[in-house]
Amino acid sequence: MKRKKLISVCLVCTCLLLLNGCTDDFLDFTPKDKITSANFPEDESDIKLLLNGLYAQLREKEVYIQGLFGFGILDGATPNAFNWGNTTIARAGNGSLTSGNSEMLTYRWQRPYGIVSRANNLLKEIEKVELAEDVKALYVGEAHFLRGLAYATLVESYGGVPLILEEISAEESRRLSRATAGETWNQVHADYDMAIARLKADAPETGRATLGAALGMKMRAYLYQGNYQEVLETVEKIDALGKYGLFESYEGLFNGKNENNKEVLFDIQYIEGENSQGTFIDQYCGTGTGSWTRGSRYVPTDDLVNAYEMADGSAVNPDNPYEGRDPRLGFTVVLPGTFILGHQFPNYIYPGGAFNHAGNRLKHLSTRKYRVQNEEELPTAGQSYLNNIVIRYADVLLSKAEAIIETGGKVDEAVALMNRIRTEREDVKITPLPNGLSREEARARLRNERRVEFALEGLYWMDIRRWKIGKDIYPVNVYDHNGDIIETKFPNGYLEHYDLLPIPDSERSLNENLEQNPGW
Repeated sequence: MKRKKLISVCLVCTCLLLLNGCTDDFLDFTPKDKITSANFPEDESDIKLLLNGLYAQLREKEVYIQGLFGFGILDGATPNAFNWGNTTIARAGNGSLTSGNSEMLTYRWQRPYGIVSRANNLLKEIEKVELAEDVKALYVGEAHFLRGLAYATLVESYGGVPLILEEISAEESRRLSRATAGETWNQVHADYDMAIARLKADAPETGRATLGAALGMKMRAYLYQGNYQEVLETVEKIDALGKYGLFESYEGLFNGKNENNKEVLFDIQYIEGENSQGTFIDQYCGTGTGSWTRGSRYVPTDDLVNAYEMADGSAVNPDNPYEGRDPRLGFTVVLPGTFILGHQFPNYIYPGGAFNHAGNRLKHLSTRKYRVQNEEELPTAGQSYLNNIVIRYADVLLSKAEAIIETGGKVDEAVALMNRIRTEREDVKITPLPNGLSREEARARLRNERRVEFALEGLYWMDIRRWKIGKDIYPVNVYDHNGDIIETKFPNGYLEHYDLLPIPDSERSLNENLEQNPGW
C-alpha cells in the first residue's frame, strides 16, 4: 500500500470543498510511526523482527528455567539435586505433584505453545514478502526448528498434545483435542525435517539454528522414542559435517570465554544486561552470597556425588571421600573444602557454609556448573551472561553408544565412545572402561556416564522416565551435612504414571476436550 504524503491529503480536502465530488481514498492513509496489519510485514527486516521475537521466547525466564528446557533446575526433580521449598519442581521430584499445581507444570505447557504461535505467525507472514529463495528458506527452516523444539518438549512431558499448525482463534483453541503421542512425535520430526532441508552448516549469525542443531535435536527425539537405528543414522549425518568434537576442557565448557565452541550444537545466547538480555541461571544455580537475592534454589545431593567414580578406578576413601574423584565432580559441584574466589566472598573456605538460600537445609554442597566463577564482580542477579547449552557433542557420542548397545551392536565399540568422554579432555582423565563388558554391564556404565557427564544440565529427568527406571531407584533420601534426612523422594515408591506429567487443571478448565493422563 502506498503511503500518502501530507500534501496529498490537503489537496484531496481542497477537492472536496471545491468540487464536492473528489474521491475519499485519503482515508486509506497509513501512519508511519506505528506497525499495523496494513504495513507489516513489508520487507526482510520485518521478517527478521518476527524471527528475533521467536528466538526471544527461548530467553524468557520461565522457558529456560522451568519451561521449554528446564536446564539444571529440572535436576531438582531427580535424585541429582534438592529443590528447597514447596515448588512444583520439588513436587515433581518427590511424588507430591498434583494436576492443580502451577509453575513448572503450566510453564511446560504454555511456553511451548507460545513458541508454536509465533512460529505459525512467521510462516504465514513470510508469504507476504518477496525474498530470495535461499533467504526465505533459512527463515522458514528456523521457524520449523523452533516449533519442533516446542512440540518435542510437550510430548516428552505430557504425551500427545493438540497440534496447532496455523493461526487459530481463542475460541477454536478451546475445542481442540489431544493428538496421540505418536502423531505428536511425527510432527516433531516433520518440523525438524523441514529445518534440515533448509538450514546450513553455519548460521548467518551466532546463536541462530544450524543444520547441526536440527540434526542434533532430531537425534535426541529419536533417542527419547527409543528409535535407536534412526539415532545411528542421524549421528552419521552430524559427523559428516566435520564440524563438531569434544571441547578440550570440561570446566571450560561452562566458562563465558569459551562459548560457541566446537562442542556446542545449539545453545541459547545471553549477554550481561537489563531487559532480558541476561539470565537468572547464576542466581538460581550459583553459590550464594548470604542474601536471598543470590542463593541456590536447587543444590546437588550426596546421591549425585556418589555416582562419580575414583579417577584411577580405586575404591572411595571414606575418610577423604572427595579426593581423587572423577574431575567432573569438582567442576559440577562445590564440595566441602573448596576454595571459592569472587568479589563478594574473597578468601571464602567452603566448610563455613554453602551460603545456599537460608531456607535450604542442605548446606554442605552447592552448584558450580553454570555459575560465573573467578570474576572480580559477579553479574547482577538476572543478568548472567553464560549461554545455556541445549545440546552438545558429548550427547552425540553417548547417544551413539547407547544406540549401539540397544541395537545389538558391538559392545566394545560403545565402550570406546564412552572412553572418549573419559579420556580425551585435558582436564578429565579417568581410567578407561575395559573391553569385554556384557551388554548389561555396558548399559549400566552408559547410564551412569550420562548422569555424571550431564549432571545439573536438566537431562537426567527425561533419562529416568524414558529408561523406565524410576521404580528401581526410588525412594531416595536427601541428607544434610549432619547426615540427617531432609526429604525422601517418592517415599511410597515410583508409580508408572509419573513418567508423564498431568495435564494442568488450569488448561482443562478452558478446554473440556483435553483428556487427563491416566493415573492423575
